[in-house]
Amino acid sequence: MEASNSDKATHLCILTHGMWGKPLHLKHLKETLSKQYPSGELYVFAPNSNAEYLTYDGIETGAERVTHEIEAKIAELTEAGAKLKKISIAGYSLGGLVARYVVGLLHKNGVFDSLEPTNFTTFATPHLGTRAHGTGYGGAFWNNLGAKTLSASGAQMFLADSFRDTGKPLLSTLADPNSIFIQGLRRFKRKSVYANTLNDRSVPYYTACITRVDPFVDLDAVDLHYLEGQVPEEEVILDPESPVTAKKTPQTALTLYQRSSRSLTNVPFYALLTVLLPIGATFFLVNSGIQSFRSAARMKLHEEGKAGITTHKYRMPLLEDARAMQERVYEQLNNNQQEEYLPTPPPEPASSSSSASSSSTQLASEKNLARQQSKKNHSSWPTLALNNDQFAMIDGLDSVGLIRYPCHIDQVRHTHAAIVVRSERSSYPQGRAVVQHWASNFIL
Repeated sequence: MEASNSDKATHLCILTHGMWGKPLHLKHLKETLSKQYPSGELYVFAPNSNAEYLTYDGIETGAERVTHEIEAKIAELTEAGAKLKKISIAGYSLGGLVARYVVGLLHKNGVFDSLEPTNFTTFATPHLGTRAHGTGYGGAFWNNLGAKTLSASGAQMFLADSFRDTGKPLLSTLADPNSIFIQGLRRFKRKSVYANTLNDRSVPYYTACITRVDPFVDLDAVDLHYLEGQVPEEEVILDPESPVTAKKTPQTALTLYQRSSRSLTNVPFYALLTVLLPIGATFFLVNSGIQSFRSAARMKLHEEGKAGITTHKYRMPLLEDARAMQERVYEQLNNNQQEEYLPTPPPEPASSSSSASSSSTQLASEKNLARQQSKKNHSSWPTLALNNDQFAMIDGLDSVGLIRYPCHIDQVRHTHAAIVVRSERSSYPQGRAVVQHWASNFIL
């Protein structure tokens, strides 16, 4: 997955794949970008050092592998006669989080002093993690299961880790305004995220688009506003400034026939799930246990410097302001009992007969969080029940100047693969439109 004529390259573009992924999954991104800029100035490179089950080993381990591979590729291209001047990075799914960590390492190691950071993009990336928000037993079960079945990467994506000496989840550190990661991200000329509005069962809209709200829960109640300039039959990207508005006229209730028709269209899919889910779940849990055991062994070798990478060069201070770090550690310790989800909408006052001291304290905390976040929500949509860490991530990432592109892919049942055309399927034309939009707006 590399461009030819490497001696002509002046711009290096890195592509990072997702969980269980490999460079082949990003073939369409690479081919579309190379076709957009065929002069040979752009060299597209998809690192392979963190492929498939290696993605279990944690975001930072994967990022250190990828950074090592990028630095080797820069040296290789330079030796071949390339006059590199710019660097861009695009990440898909988990690869977007790996890419953000890589940005911090390259920034701190001085790579951005010689190569100008130009484009940074993520596609369907769980920037706020994949933790289910809400207080139900189902969400708690899913959060616990996900954090424990995908080794270090699972714990990090479900915000169940405490990263090094920060006292915070790794994703919180990635979004800390004082971190090398945010400082590195700010240096890119163009920063954009593409998020699916529906049917992404891996990465929901709110976490991919880094937002407090999800206006796409009930599509019958909203009007979509597509970005201008798209071919009508290929409209898929919504206007970042005003992607959706509530319908002004009340909706007519669906007839029994309409409800039945909508349900029946999904019968084959869900019928198949009832057969395959028990088999798949058993295989998944057994395989996850095996892979987590292997992952722990690999991470141990990585930490000991026995995996072919000198890790100490990537273990610089993550937060530039030590005082700010200490304050955040204190805040984490002080708020350990307040990490319940924010109810949406905020709860009604509890009756005196059922109120206990602990529940009253929790209720007061939830109300306080609700008041704080309502001031930051300037839309007409209700604030999602995220936790303190996730709201802080939104604030940190808001500061870098991201362009958020909601992508309304409605022709396939699972849009997570479609948004980057992960495989060459005829059912992915809307995904091709998303990728073409990214390539057309890429700054060479």
